[in-house]
Amino acid sequence: MFIQSLCFLCLRPFRTLETTPGVPMQFRKGLTSVQAHVDVPEGLFEEEYARNGFFGRTSHLYRSQPPVGWTDIDGDLRPEALRVLDLAGLGEGGYWKGRVAFLENEDVVISLTMLREAMPAYVRNADGDEVHFVHKGAGELETDFGPLNYEAGDYLVIPRGTVYRYTPSDTTSLLIVEAFSEVGIPDRGMLGRHALFDTDVIKTPDPAPREGGPFQLEIKRLGRITTVTYPFNPINTVGWKGDLTVWQLNLRDIRPVMSERYHLPPSAHSTWIMRNAVICSFLPRSLENGDPGAMKVPFFHSNIDFDEVLFYHDGEFFSRAGIEPGMVTFHAQGIHHGPHPKAIEAAKTKTFTNEKAVMIDTRNPLQLTEAGRSVAMADYWKSWM
Repeated sequence: MFIQSLCFLCLRPFRTLETTPGVPMQFRKGLTSVQAHVDVPEGLFEEEYARNGFFGRTSHLYRSQPPVGWTDIDGDLRPEALRVLDLAGLGEGGYWKGRVAFLENEDVVISLTMLREAMPAYVRNADGDEVHFVHKGAGELETDFGPLNYEAGDYLVIPRGTVYRYTPSDTTSLLIVEAFSEVGIPDRGMLGRHALFDTDVIKTPDPAPREGGPFQLEIKRLGRITTVTYPFNPINTVGWKGDLTVWQLNLRDIRPVMSERYHLPPSAHSTWIMRNAVICSFLPRSLENGDPGAMKVPFFHSNIDFDEVLFYHDGEFFSRAGIEPGMVTFHAQGIHHGPHPKAIEAAKTKTFTNEKAVMIDTRNPLQLTEAGRSVAMADYWKSWM
């Protein structure tokens, strides 16, 4: 539910910060803190109840019991944890079939695939842009614009209509977000255009035409595959110019925003935006060590307007107990979300978080596919008990 208002308010990208129309109002009733996420009264639990992620109208509720202190959940809103590396058919039956979708809606499809050898055919997605995150592996990505050598921790943003092919030098696991809209970079607002990462760190390909033939090109359109055969290599670009191309960005080149005295909302870590969805990157960073009353773990919140998906890439996930690299958690709109009890206690002595994770938030509800359900952990929702 953490959508960057600078790019998502009113669903129009690259806007400046706006307020909800009408007269601003602020009420305060009963026992509360003065500053959100700081000096919560002893024995109480703060919940952020907000529209448009954390940028619309907001209230903070101070509860005597944590809102995730349930004893049973019966229904579709049960929090899920998925062992997506165990999905059946990863990388089997060709590239398109080997991309196994586990969550989807009308705006995005979230998949995982495993590449063990060079793809036999080139491919082109005519349905949408793609963001590939390299969880493991290394190799070469050939594209219309030229080749890129990839490694773990890379984002590879491939615009709709681009021809590409992977040649792994090491078995490669890819998290894929297929967006039925254009993928862009969020406006950083008052932080300035060089915050989080300077666009100069984004790598783009140099043309390198390939020879040989014949070659096949598999084009996906409306979910169906058309195969085109060429007597030559379709990667035959000798030069290009413009502002539409393939992007490569590694996690190490992202510099997270930090605050010593206030827990920032996850939208401060936005990396890519698209229609009705955002991708954020959580990276190693200092915790809120400048104020003993400041929260260090994510605050309890109601998923009102957005579904939240988190892919755990590497490190120690201090807000989650029992999570391993390569797992996914899914928390749907309509049910509370917040740190595990053990994480709250453990955070009291921590000064630094060493996690690396990719978060995908969607305005429209996601649905688990049958494949996704097959790798869901039955008792994950009990981990708050």
